[in-house]
Amino acid sequence: MPDYILSLDQGTTSSRAIIFNRKGSIVAVAQKEFEQIYPRPGWVEHDPVEIWSTQISVATEAMVKAGLNPRDIHAIGITNQRETTVVWDKETGLPVYNAIVWQDRRTSDYCDTIRKEHGDRIQKKTGLIIDSYFSATKVRWILQNVKGAKERAKQGKLLFGTVDSWLIWKLSGGKCHVTDVSNASRTMLFDIITLKWDKELLELFDIPEAMLPGVKSSSEVFCETAGDILAAKIPIAGIAGDQQAALFGQMCTKVGMVKNTYGTGCFMLMNIGKQPRISSNNLLTTIAWKINGEVTYALEGGIFIGGAVVQWLRDELGLIKTSGEVEELAAKVEDTGGVYMVPAFAGLGAPHWDQHARGTITGITRGTNSGHFARAALESIAFQTMDVLNAMEADAGTSISELRVDGGATANNLLMQFQADIMKCRVIRPKVTEVTALGAAYLAGLATGFWGSVEEIAEQWQVERNFEPKELENFDDLVNGWNRAVRAAKANVNL
Repeated sequence: MPDYILSLDQGTTSSRAIIFNRKGSIVAVAQKEFEQIYPRPGWVEHDPVEIWSTQISVATEAMVKAGLNPRDIHAIGITNQRETTVVWDKETGLPVYNAIVWQDRRTSDYCDTIRKEHGDRIQKKTGLIIDSYFSATKVRWILQNVKGAKERAKQGKLLFGTVDSWLIWKLSGGKCHVTDVSNASRTMLFDIITLKWDKELLELFDIPEAMLPGVKSSSEVFCETAGDILAAKIPIAGIAGDQQAALFGQMCTKVGMVKNTYGTGCFMLMNIGKQPRISSNNLLTTIAWKINGEVTYALEGGIFIGGAVVQWLRDELGLIKTSGEVEELAAKVEDTGGVYMVPAFAGLGAPHWDQHARGTITGITRGTNSGHFARAALESIAFQTMDVLNAMEADAGTSISELRVDGGATANNLLMQFQADIMKCRVIRPKVTEVTALGAAYLAGLATGFWGSVEEIAEQWQVERNFEPKELENFDDLVNGWNRAVRAAKANVNL
């Protein structure tokens, strides 16, 4: 039996491929960034062809780095940026428009018009709050604004998918149009109770059901790669949206366990078990995964701009040359000097859900320097996470004592310690921080017998470092300053 699982981790700013062995250890990694397209303020797009080309390229590169050939790969797991919407021609395989990214705000006004009448009903069916973040209004926009798209969709000539569906369709040579329940639950078209596409919602958004992929579990053999793709027929056996994959990769398989992923955005999920629960505190209810016929649900709080604020310091302000330099720059000052940064570049996500809020910096004085900006940027990630944790604790009716963390920004010790301090909660960083890709690998390996059980996998999870919370003497002042800055960000739309 081949000894490796290939995980394809298609993210918002880059495509990655990671090869894991039976111990869940990383054997090889390959990564390529791709273009971020901003046609207008608030619009964010990707080229689906570039997503595909970078993803297949890094898959090949990872195998070369590991000294493997495709016959050494037991199965493929896929995890992906969620909600990002691709519509393509069934016959030519060409996208009819760029992928509209989850961060895109072009449908915000439309969401405002339907929220009052349809908000409660949509939340009960889908677990989601009406927002341009999700796929439904993006599909609707493409059908209404691309010439001839609506008619071709009604004729069954166009297909819709989140990025996982697009990649599987390409990997299978156009034979497999599927998604899993975790990605389907992010479209605002899927009933998370009945586990079916909802006809009433399809009618509301005027989306033909023929466009939609078949919905499968998160861990099963969906299809094989076409023989001319990767030069072998490899089972594709695991699919999960990136945050659900990270929850599984962190082995948060028991009710009440919580993880937070620090990527482009930040996403906190809590395992709530087999019964969905609608949040009273502006969180989302989402499907975590479906394995062996059983569905697990999660509460989720999504932060739109997390690590992306560091990219902004690098690319737009030029304060650092690489993202890794931000910790050293921030450490040059003892605190932010009263500066607060609210990176609401794409509005505010949970628990505020203000799609019109805009980025704001408060407390600047003549003595403010680049170190203060760097530290305020890092602290903004921690403060946003604190807001989500508070909402999650309110929903759960209990205090959360530990948070498992992953993603690129967890390498930043200054951020992780401040995160523990401001939340008054232990922060746990695992030895393998690439848990999003690892979760997809585990799902694929479970489906194909590579690993025998969830319990076997759980034994592989190990702690690299615990960050114990330290008491902050100025805790109340810090939180009050953050709350004032958030109010200013929300008020920006009225200036």
